Amino acid sequence: MSWQAYTDNLIGTGKLDKAALYSRVGDSLWAESNGFNISAQEISNMAGSFDDPSYIQQNGIHLSGKKYMLLRADERSIYGRSDAEGVILVRTKQTILVAHYPAGVIAGDATKIVEQLADYLISVQY
Repeated sequence: MSWQAYTDNLIGTGKLDKAALYSRVGDSLWAESNGFNISAQEISNMAGSFDDPSYIQQNGIHLSGKKYMLLRADERSIYGRSDAEGVILVRTKQTILVAHYPAGVIAGDATKIVEQLADYLISVQY
């Protein structure tokens, strides 16, 4: 399966409207759907925040020019919210999954989908 198929499958769930897949260090975009348009600086900040969340704790999460309030940050997952929409970032052995859910979607439903894909990628050494 191509990397693009993974982001397309996330969108296909109907719970997410944007998704991207980056290398673990955030220096390479592997797949993107719906013109997510995350800047190189934004993904670099996010990649570093898995190991040291102090930047996003102070400044929030910035993706596609939009700011999200930090809800959770650890070595595996970063969650953010802005009004009724939110973002989910999950780091695997070789990738960072980035997904956005729109207003009207239950955060837990969207999170479960992204975390399950991350579990799968980890199980196949990605």
